[in-house]
Amino acid sequence: MVDPLIWALFCVAIVAMLALDMVLENRQGDAADNHQSIRASVIWSVVWTLVALGFGLVYLLWRGSEHASEYFTGFVLERSLSLDNLFVFAMLFGYFAVPEKSQRKVLFFGIVGAIVLRAAFILAGGALLEAFHWTLYVFGGLLILTGIRMATHDSGEVHPDRNPVLKLVRRFVPMTADYDAERIFTRRDGRRMATPLFAALVLVATFDVIFAVDSIPAIFGVTQDTFTVFAANAFSLLGMMSLYFVLAGMADRFEYLHVGLAFVLVFIGVKMLITDIWHVPILLSLGVIVAALGAAIAASLRKERGVPRPVG
Repeated sequence: MVDPLIWALFCVAIVAMLALDMVLENRQGDAADNHQSIRASVIWSVVWTLVALGFGLVYLLWRGSEHASEYFTGFVLERSLSLDNLFVFAMLFGYFAVPEKSQRKVLFFGIVGAIVLRAAFILAGGALLEAFHWTLYVFGGLLILTGIRMATHDSGEVHPDRNPVLKLVRRFVPMTADYDAERIFTRRDGRRMATPLFAALVLVATFDVIFAVDSIPAIFGVTQDTFTVFAANAFSLLGMMSLYFVLAGMADRFEYLHVGLAFVLVFIGVKMLITDIWHVPILLSLGVIVAALGAAIAASLRKERGVPRPVG
């Protein structure tokens, strides 16, 4: 049993590291050199991974080898599953044409929301997870349709004001058709209205719930120690903001990356739909994701080499 004071101090430390990650990413977003910004995101993604591994060594000295091995296993598992979040967030931002500056704000709230929701699900136990189980099928189907749309539509065809999800949200919340800087709410003609950033936040929060439902039962298969489960989840999400912008930077450079992302979304959707028939092993899932993105990047590089460069 972990002392409540240690729980409190650990939560404060996680919040502080999240805030630091947000500050660092905002500074990188303001950098004039996009290449330098992507390079910094790669570095910080590695740094946060090393911090998580360093905590595992501290955990080894504090609670022994059994708890430490459970933490490392849980961290690898949750880190791999968290990649799904990034691909879905990339899809949402592209679908709503969210400006890059605003993406940082949505990502921050999305990651914080993921930590809070996973903590709540960990404390609530399996009964709450069972109550939400049916939503896996709904969102699995949605991911498949979205993946197909991403693969068959050009990114220039994205029109947030025509988005059916946005239209549904507008039935309940008055919303503008365009963005107002980084504001979630704004005033138009004396009325307080939401911007499309609000719709993006709603969907990010919704998928946070779905991925929490998917990931928490998986790690409970590794350990039932609640502190170990929460620590593995919290550290798996640290640095995801930096990792996302590495992915976003790649999307700008590789023509076929969106096809790889589309395949990954379809794969995640299928994985959700067949979860009661066959639980896809985490290593297989990670292998499919890496293979799909690797193939898309390789195809992009091959085409780029085949394009004649202008002389002089």
